[in-house]
Amino acid sequence: MSQEGYDHATVEERWQEAWEDADVYHVPDDADDPTYVLGMYPYPSGKLHMGHVRNYTITDAYARYRRMRGDDVLHPMGWDAFGLPAENAAKERDTNPRDWTFDCIDTMRGQMKSMGFGYDWDREVTTCTPEYYRWNQWLFRRFHEAGLVERRDAEVNWCPSCETVLADEQVEGDAELCWRCDTPVETRELDQWFLKITEYADELLEAIDELEGWPDSVRQMQRNWIGRQYGSEVDFEVEGHGPVTAFTTRIDTIHGATFFAVAPDHPIAEELAAEDDDVRRFIEEEADPDGDEPNGVETGLMATNPVTAEEIPVFVADFVLSDVGTGALMAVPGHDERDHAFATKKGVEIRPVIAPEPDDWDGETAPDAPDVTEEAFTEDGVVIDSGEYTGLDSETARERITEDTEGASEATQYRLRDWGISRQRYWGTPIPIVHCDDCGAVPVPDEDLPVELPEFINTTGNPLDAADEWQATTCPECGGPATRETDTMDTFVDSSWYFLRYVSPDLTDAPFDLDRANDWMPVDQYVGGIEHAVMHLLYSRFFTKVLADEEGLDHREPFTNLLAQGMVQLEGEKMSKSKGNVVSPQRIVDEYGADTARLFMMEAAQPERDFDWSEEGVRSTHRFLTRLSDLVEAYAAGEVATAGGGDGEAADRDEIDDYVADETDAAVAIAGAEYDDLTFNVALREAQELVRTLRSYREGAEPHPAVFERGLDVAVRLLAPVAPHLAEELWETLGRDGFVAEAEWPTASVDRDTVERRRRLVANTREDVRDIVDVAGIEDPERIDVVVAPDWKYDALEIAIDSDADNLISELMAEDHIRERGDDAASYGQDLQANREALRETLDGDAEYDALRAAAWLIEREFDAPVRVERAADADEGVVSKAEPGRPAIDIVE
Repeated sequence: MSQEGYDHATVEERWQEAWEDADVYHVPDDADDPTYVLGMYPYPSGKLHMGHVRNYTITDAYARYRRMRGDDVLHPMGWDAFGLPAENAAKERDTNPRDWTFDCIDTMRGQMKSMGFGYDWDREVTTCTPEYYRWNQWLFRRFHEAGLVERRDAEVNWCPSCETVLADEQVEGDAELCWRCDTPVETRELDQWFLKITEYADELLEAIDELEGWPDSVRQMQRNWIGRQYGSEVDFEVEGHGPVTAFTTRIDTIHGATFFAVAPDHPIAEELAAEDDDVRRFIEEEADPDGDEPNGVETGLMATNPVTAEEIPVFVADFVLSDVGTGALMAVPGHDERDHAFATKKGVEIRPVIAPEPDDWDGETAPDAPDVTEEAFTEDGVVIDSGEYTGLDSETARERITEDTEGASEATQYRLRDWGISRQRYWGTPIPIVHCDDCGAVPVPDEDLPVELPEFINTTGNPLDAADEWQATTCPECGGPATRETDTMDTFVDSSWYFLRYVSPDLTDAPFDLDRANDWMPVDQYVGGIEHAVMHLLYSRFFTKVLADEEGLDHREPFTNLLAQGMVQLEGEKMSKSKGNVVSPQRIVDEYGADTARLFMMEAAQPERDFDWSEEGVRSTHRFLTRLSDLVEAYAAGEVATAGGGDGEAADRDEIDDYVADETDAAVAIAGAEYDDLTFNVALREAQELVRTLRSYREGAEPHPAVFERGLDVAVRLLAPVAPHLAEELWETLGRDGFVAEAEWPTASVDRDTVERRRRLVANTREDVRDIVDVAGIEDPERIDVVVAPDWKYDALEIAIDSDADNLISELMAEDHIRERGDDAASYGQDLQANREALRETLDGDAEYDALRAAAWLIEREFDAPVRVERAADADEGVVSKAEPGRPAIDIVE
C-alpha cells in the first residue's frame, strides 16, 4: 500500500550513503574521553524485531543528541554470536553454525543501516570469531591465575532438550524452566568449570548503592539475587548421625524450635530413603519445593537442641533447600510463616518465645506472649520464656546465645552461587584446558591461543566429544599425550567484557588498550532489557571488578547510567512468533520509512515503559512528517518572503511574531533537558507542538520571515536525533551547510521555569475567558480586556512564598507600599495566608504583560473578538481588584 507524502525511500538511502561516505559516526582513537553510548548487542537470530528497533533507536537518538551538543561520541555495534540456537539451526538445515550466524549478521546489519542507526562500524565485534574468543580464553587464564577458576564435581542444572548445563540465573520461575526453551530443568552431577563470583559477593552487593544512574528495580533484583544474610550456624545432634549444622538468622527464637528439618537431597534424607519406604516415596513422588504449601515426612529421628537440650522430631521437608543455608534448619513455627504452616499441617507444637515490645515496657517485666495459633509473629521484639535470655531484645539475644552456645558461631550466607560456565555444546568458546594423566588439568599457554573450534560435526550431544582428532594434543607442562577440554564457555562470558573490546577492536596483543579504556570507560549510557538484570549485568560488574584488580582498569563498574527499555506490545501482549502477533520492522520501513517508525516509537511512551504498537499511530506520525516536509519546502519555494539574518530580531515584529519566537525558545529550553534525561516523548512533543504553531502562524497571520525561518530551523534540529533522514533533507532545503547530524544544538534565551510559568499563565487566562463566556452565556463578545495585577501583589506573593513566619499578614504590612493599599492588601494577605501550601512563583508583572500581549491572538482567534491587554495603572479599578499574579482579571464587553 503506497503512502502519500515525501519519498522516504529515496531520502533515506541518499543520506545513509552520505553519512557513510563522510564517516560521520566514526570516533578516532585519539578522541579525548568520548561520550560512550551503548545498546546491548543482539544475538544474530536472522531479523531485527521491534524490541531491537526500540532499543537501538533510543541509543541512536541519544548519541545523535550528544554529538549535536559537541561531544565526541562512541556508539558501536557488534554481535553476541555464539549460542545454542545457531547450533540447532545448523543441525536442522544440515549446515554449520558459522555460516548460519554470518548470514544472519549480514541481514541484520543491513536492516540496522536501513534504520539509519549511526554506528561506528569500524569498531564492529563478532564474538564467534577467533580474533574475539581468543581473549575469552586469555581472560579465563587470568582468572585462573588469580585463583578465581575452579573445577569440581557439582550438582548442576541440566536442560534435557538443549542437552547442556544451565547457570542458576538461567533457570526461570517457580517451575524451574530453561530460559531458552521452557523445558523443565533436571539435576545432574557433573565435572564443571566455575568462575568464583562469590569471592566478589560483598563488593557486588555493597557497590549497588553507588549505582545511582541505574533503575531501583534492577538494583533491588541484584540485591535479592546476591541474597546476603547475617545469622548464626548452630549444631543440632541428630540421633545416629552426629552433629548437623543449621543456619538461622533468628537464633533468638531457638527456645521455640519444636522440630528440625532437612532438605530432600540432604545426605541424611538420602541415607534414610535407602531404608525407609515412606521417606523414599516422599522424596521421589511427593516433594514439591515449588508447591503452594510446605510438605514433608517424619523420619522417626530426634534432634537435640544445643541450648535447651530438648529433643525435637526430625522431618524431611520440601521447603528446605539444599542450596540455601546448609540444607538443614531449626523450625520455629511461632515466628516463621513457613514453619507455622508446616507445623499446623503436621500437628507440631507452636510455641511463642518473642513478644512485641509494648509502648510502656519497663525493660524488666516480660511482656505478654503473642497469640500465634493462627499466624506467626515474625518481627523482632522481646525474648520471653527463654530462661536466662528472657527480657532481652532480639538483637542482644542473638549475640548472647551465639556467644554462649558451644559450636555456634556468627555466619554470613549468600543466595549467590559460583558461576558454572561449562556448556556441553559446540558453538561457544573452547575452554583453554588440556587434561593430562600426569599433570591434571593444565591451562593452554597464551602463545597457543586461540584454541579454535574444529569443523562442525552434526551429531547428538556435544559435537566436540566426537572431534577425536581435535581433542588429541600434548600437555603444555610435560609434553606427553593429553586431551582437550570439550566443554565450551557459557556465552555470557562473551558479553561480560565486550564493551571493553569496542575501545580497541583490532588490538592483537591484548583484549583492550588499557590507557584508552581508562580514558573512555565506563559506558556513560547503557540501554537494554531488564531480563538481563541478574545475568549479563551482574556478570559484567564481576568481570570489571576482576579486571580492575588484575589488569589495572581504573573503574570498578562498567555502566554509569542504565535504562531498561519497555516492551513493544500489540493489543496489550508481548510480540512473539508463537503468538503470531509480530509486526515486521522491515514492512514499516518499506511502507512508511525508518523515520516514521523511529519517531512513533519514541513519541509513544517513555523509553522504560511498555507501549502498544498502533498502525493508526504510525500513519499519524507519517502524516506529521509529511506536513513538516511540506512546510519547509513551501518556505524554501518563497511562499514566505526571505528576511536577512534569520535571528528573529528584526524591528518590524508584532505580538504574534513575538509569541512564535517565544514558543521557539520554549521548545528549545524544554526539549534539551528532556533529551538529557532520555524522556524523548516529552522532547518530541515540544518539537511537534512547535511545528503545529508554525503551521497555524503561516495559515492565520503574515509570518515574519526571520521568525518563521528560525522556527523551522529549530524544529528540524530538535527532530534530527529521532528522524535523522528527513531532518538532513530539510536542513539542506533550508540552505544550511554541512550535516544536521553535526550541527550545533539550538540555544534559547529563556529558561524552563520561565517557559512553564508563561505557558501556565496563558493557559489559565484562556480557560478563564472560556468559563466566563460559558457561565454568562456570552455568544458574541465585542471585546475582551485582560488586566494584569498591580505590582504590589507580585511583591506580596514573593514575600509569602519566601516567608516562614506564622503571621504572614503582619509581615506584609511591614512593607509601606503594601500597607498603604489598606483593605485590598489585608484581603489579599488573607488569601495568601489561607493558600500558603499551594503558592508558586509566577512571572513578574512586566513579563506577564508581554506574554499576554504575545498570546492575545490565540484568544482573538478562538472567540473572534479583539483582545486588549492592559496594565493595572491603565485599567478600571473595579477590574484591577480582581487581578492576581498568574491570574489576570478578565472583563468581557458584550
